[in-house]
Amino acid sequence: MNWSEEAFALLADAEEEAGDLQPEALEAEAGNFLRHAASLAATKVADGLIDPKLVLAWLLTHLGSPAFLVGLLVPIREAGALLPQLVTAARIRSLPRRKWVWAGASLVQGLAAAAIGLSAISLDGAAAGIAVTLALAALALARSAASVSYKDVLGKTVGKSRRGAATGLASSAASAAVLVFALALILRPEARFALVLAALVVASILWLAASALFATLREPAQPGQRSGALAQLGLLREDAQLRRFIAARGLLVATALAPPYLVLLGAGDTALETLGALVLASALASLLSSYVWGRLADRSSRLVLIRAGLLAALPLALAPVLPAVGLLDAPRALPLSLFVLMIAYHGVRQGRSTYLVDMAPPEARAAYAALANTAIGILLLAAGVFGALASSFGAGVTLGLFAVMSVAGAWVARGLAEAEA
Repeated sequence: MNWSEEAFALLADAEEEAGDLQPEALEAEAGNFLRHAASLAATKVADGLIDPKLVLAWLLTHLGSPAFLVGLLVPIREAGALLPQLVTAARIRSLPRRKWVWAGASLVQGLAAAAIGLSAISLDGAAAGIAVTLALAALALARSAASVSYKDVLGKTVGKSRRGAATGLASSAASAAVLVFALALILRPEARFALVLAALVVASILWLAASALFATLREPAQPGQRSGALAQLGLLREDAQLRRFIAARGLLVATALAPPYLVLLGAGDTALETLGALVLASALASLLSSYVWGRLADRSSRLVLIRAGLLAALPLALAPVLPAVGLLDAPRALPLSLFVLMIAYHGVRQGRSTYLVDMAPPEARAAYAALANTAIGILLLAAGVFGALASSFGAGVTLGLFAVMSVAGAWVARGLAEAEA
């Protein structure tokens, strides 16, 4: 047994061969598992370093860009990454090897991150805002292709019982690097602009490195399949479990939308302090929970979705009560609430990713991923508008509504079949 097989056995608890892989994939599973973990970790670090709702929003504010351009960052990132997938999946499914799509998409994301950095150095005001949002749109479209292709490649190269370990390991490893970045933002307030520029450069390099590494995966070829977007929509009619999964995941988007409203409760926080605190809370929560969530998802991703939804409801329901009981100014109250919420958020991410890969028929993984992500893109935009309207009644009311959504998502997930059975 060589070092890669030993590491694979240790990290994925892989004592038995996977029964759902082709012989060629079985032979290369150990090396492919480590390539998946390393490539995904690099891109997750890059994602954390240029987080649109935190880092890029702060950057455009610092550069004096108009507020409406700052407000476009998250919708462009989310909609661009999710909505096109129904169309791009048909083309991706026609390819015998789909690793090249992910590698090419990572290359484009690296170039887009570099363009954001150049824009920040050379422009300011509205010009900087327009340039950054255009580069972010290109990054989001590339991420869309990466998302569709990744679940399919993962299903072909790593066995069902250790996919969650691969993605969870990558998330936990990546969060350690982002944690260092968050601490630097907090400890060196005078150098924040330089730190953000450096983060953009590092993110670009990491995406390029991930592209090169992922290209070395040993992915078995399989006959390509062609189907149009309308044909993929038929899956919603045919598969009741897919409809329920989309409904549960749509309700659980509350965990992604809630953090900014939670921070709004802390009236004393400055924008700069919020940047460091948010990045720190997210990175620490991911570091401590992603691998654990991933291993639990390998046993039952359905239960992970249920538990994460219920866990998210706790801080979302309790946080609005903090001002009434005089605990809002307590030094640990709001950070602890945010930390627990981010743990739940990472649980939702691990659960939904693992469940989708494990529930989908091998020949239709890309179609399932595209259809689910397109639907969630629409629901996410709708929920974002809903949250914005609700915010006129105050952050506390909005958080209460998100708590209800989280509980409802857990309840809907109860009716899902066990994908890992």
